[in-house]
Amino acid sequence: MKIFISADIEGTAGITAWDEAKKGQPEYAEFREYMTNELVAACEGARAAGATEIVVKDAHSSARNLILSKLPPYVSVVRGWSGHPDEMMFGIDGSFSAALYIGYHNKAGTDTNPLAHTLSGAVSRLLINGEVASEFTLNSLCASRYGVPSAFLSGDAGMCAEAEAAVPGIATLATSEGFGPATKSLVPAAAVAAIREGVEKALARNAKPSLPKLTEQFELVVEYTNPTDAYRNSWYPGMKHVAPRTLRFEAQDYFEIQRAIRFVV
Repeated sequence: MKIFISADIEGTAGITAWDEAKKGQPEYAEFREYMTNELVAACEGARAAGATEIVVKDAHSSARNLILSKLPPYVSVVRGWSGHPDEMMFGIDGSFSAALYIGYHNKAGTDTNPLAHTLSGAVSRLLINGEVASEFTLNSLCASRYGVPSAFLSGDAGMCAEAEAAVPGIATLATSEGFGPATKSLVPAAAVAAIREGVEKALARNAKPSLPKLTEQFELVVEYTNPTDAYRNSWYPGMKHVAPRTLRFEAQDYFEIQRAIRFVV
C-alpha cells in the first residue's frame, strides 16, 4: 500500500495566530515542531495499517517546514515548489492507494479558523462550478484526477465538516475550533495520538471513500480582494474579466483549472 500525505500548518492543533505559521517569527519554531509531530503520527498510523511506501508533500508557505530529522526512515519527502500545477499535491500519481491531509484549514471567508484562507491572502473567494472551494477541494479533485481516494483529514472542525460533505466516507479529526481570533484546541500530545489512531483505522477498514466527481465541464471563478490583481491576471489565456475583482475561466479538463490557478492565484 502506497500513501501520499499533504501537510499544511494552519490546521495544526493549537495554532491561533499568523506569527505561529511564519518562518522567521519567534513562535514559528514551536509550531513547526507540532506540524512535524502530527505528520509523523500520520505516517506511523499508515505504517501500522500496512503502508509500504509513504510520500509526504511539505505544503505550507516555503514548503520547507518539516523537521526532517524527525521523519521515519521509510518516508520520502517533497520539499519546495516545483512550479507544477499539482502544487500542494505534487508527487502524487495513480500508483497511490490513498491521499491524507494533515494540518488543513478552512477556506477564505469562513470563521472556523482564525487563519482561514484559500491559497493566498489576495483571494476573497475561489469557486469551482459555483461552489466556494477550499484548498482541500482543489487537492481532493487533484487526487481524484489520478484515481486516488482521499481517506483522512485533520484540521479545524469546519474544514472537517466540509471534507465529510464533499467526500463521503473520508475520516476526519478536528484538532481545533475557531471563535473569531481565538481557538479551542486539542493539546499537541492528544492530537498526535488521535491522528495516529485515526489514520490507522481509516486505512485498515474495508470501505473506501468515494472519489470527488470530475465533471465534464469546469468553471473557475476567482474573486480577489483587490481589483488590480484581477486586472493583472486577466491576461491569462482564456480568462474572462467579468467584474472589477472577478475572473472566470472554463475548461473540460480539471488539469487546465489547476494550471490556471497556478498562474492567477
